[in-house]
Amino acid sequence: MTNFFLVRHGETDWNLVGRIQGATDIPLNDTGRSQAQKTGEKMRGRRWDVILSSPLSRAYETASIIAASLGMTEPIADDDLVERNYGEAEGMTGPELEAFYPNDTPIPGRESREAVKIRVLAAIHRIAAEYKGKNVVIVAHGGVIRAVLQSTTGQAFFGERIANGSVHSFHHSDDGLELVQFNDPLELLTDDISLPDFEDQQPLERRE
Repeated sequence: MTNFFLVRHGETDWNLVGRIQGATDIPLNDTGRSQAQKTGEKMRGRRWDVILSSPLSRAYETASIIAASLGMTEPIADDDLVERNYGEAEGMTGPELEAFYPNDTPIPGRESREAVKIRVLAAIHRIAAEYKGKNVVIVAHGGVIRAVLQSTTGQAFFGERIANGSVHSFHHSDDGLELVQFNDPLELLTDDISLPDFEDQQPLERRE
């Protein structure tokens, strides 16, 4: 079994004003860097084996801050973890999107949700095969995490906010990928207690 912890990147200026980022490379702002640091601090006290990231700077810098906080090596960038491409809608706010592309008007260049799901799940399965039995951190994007949530639960999760810096845990086994906890606070053990290294994966302050 491979344990995945999917982290959404920290805040950017476009997040702050509600602009669609997609594949546009918008950097973290100071709030985003602080969020990344707090997420790294929350993740201390467990064993982490590897950290991967979308190549976009907002995700990669978040991953780098977390890695430094945890004493890990630099993140591994994986192109298949990049955010959904929104085509000509990138840079628009919600009201602008509705004005230019009302209702179900096709948006030129926008990647379909199904294509995102296929791409991201293929990456997850590939990473699970490479790091079987490991604790894997992936820093990515709201659209990427939503695709994984939808594939594991069958729910759209459109009404749920995937906050900047939030962590979502999953188990990957021969039976497939399953959600362990949405918005995982990492206060309780979310690893499989049947694993032989169970004690090594306990938060340090919870060991007796």
